[in-house]
Amino acid sequence: MNDAHQDAHPSDDVVPVLAEVVRSLVDHPGAVHIAERQRGRNTVLTLKVDPRDVGQVIGRQGRTARALRALLEARGAEEGRSYGLEIRRS
Repeated sequence: MNDAHQDAHPSDDVVPVLAEVVRSLVDHPGAVHIAERQRGRNTVLTLKVDPRDVGQVIGRQGRTARALRALLEARGAEEGRSYGLEIRRS
């Protein structure tokens, strides 16, 4: 990893990528918002979507939500960080 990437805020490119993935899944992409909280090397991302889209983001038996969390886990492993994901209604 280069020094410029290490100096950047760790979730600088995680949040836009996650937002783009979620926007592609939902019927109301304008309602997608992601907030983040830092806790040391851990980042908790709170995903807010239109109430009508919550089911699409969670998926059948939680499969979509698990897939999103797996993407964040893989990204965190690359960065030596931990990402958590909370899904809420706007």
